[in-house]
Amino acid sequence: MTETLITTEPPEVLFVCVHNAGRSQIAAGLVTLRSGGAVHVRSAGSDPAEKVNALAVEAMSEIDVDLADAFPKPLTDEVVRAADVVITMGCGDACPFYPGKRYEDWQVDDPAEASSLEQVRVIRDDIDARVRALLEELGVPIVD
Repeated sequence: MTETLITTEPPEVLFVCVHNAGRSQIAAGLVTLRSGGAVHVRSAGSDPAEKVNALAVEAMSEIDVDLADAFPKPLTDEVVRAADVVITMGCGDACPFYPGKRYEDWQVDDPAEASSLEQVRVIRDDIDARVRALLEELGVPIVD
């Protein structure tokens, strides 16, 4: 893991998971919500799915984050290069590494493996706590 000071304003955060259909979509939505839009956030997948997980969409709608129009996007070198912070969520070595970027790996359960909305809520809340800590580290005020 490489950590550096954030040099862009606003900071740019990239969340990467395998399918970009659950964890990374939830995380991106939470960063936008909790930062009040003060952070530029993207998400991508090393093997994007066709659509965002329906339970993830439902769990996020409960906290007024609309993922209905969200869609899985492919991971590209360009989005990694643009990011100040790259957070991987189960994509292993698929994410390119560039010196000078801050990398973190969040071990978070995959909503695709959840069988109920209640399980996805637990995942959402876990990611929310991590997002709040990240924003605090970046010096971004948290909006509740």
